[in-house]
Amino acid sequence: VHLVESGGGLVQLGGSLKLSCVASGFTFTSYPMKWYRQAPGEEREWVATSASITAPGLTKYYADSVKDRFTISRDNAKNTVYLEMNNLKHEDTGVYYCHTLDAWGQGTQVTVSS
Repeated sequence: VHLVESGGGLVQLGGSLKLSCVASGFTFTSYPMKWYRQAPGEEREWVATSASITAPGLTKYYADSVKDRFTISRDNAKNTVYLEMNNLKHEDTGVYYCHTLDAWGQGTQVTVSS
């Protein structure tokens, strides 16, 4: 399993960014894809999940801290999961990681500045 994130950067308070994670080495549609983040000096925390296409019921889940601001989506044809982040806050600063099965990407840095 190989995961490669991209799309991070420096953004103004209240701004937007869209992260991407390209996956390979497994059947993408069969597994949930998740985003996590880790702020400096903090533990890694879960941000959002996109369920597999076979999952019943709700297919997207969000941490309370990002609900209504972040949107997770997946393009099964491109084996890619996205995280669209709007109205970014200082506390959204951190390294964002893509995760599925036992694999993690290398992370992409998001920095929210004033």
